[in-house]
Amino acid sequence: MTLEKAYIILGFLVFFLGLFGAIIRKNLITILICTEIMLTGANIILITVDSILKGTDAQIMSLFVLTVAAAEVAIGLGLVMAIFRLKGYEGSSEITHLRD
Repeated sequence: MTLEKAYIILGFLVFFLGLFGAIIRKNLITILICTEIMLTGANIILITVDSILKGTDAQIMSLFVLTVAAAEVAIGLGLVMAIFRLKGYEGSSEITHLRD
């Protein structure tokens, strides 16, 4: 197995580990962390494929993905903290009650 194949397999494992965690967990902060893990797995695959193709476009795109991920965490964590302060909810199943 070549090093590129190992990185692609690692990227898929990291991505699906994050997907599994986001589906299974109920805590909103854990779901945000799992979303970050999914984006990291996608970045690993993106950079690996770019190194196979001998380009730099995916590396620049990966920097944009990291920037968007940081903004998503900042906004998401702020929303989770505001919901927790107002209602005392920390799980994702209780948020459906906010419609009332």
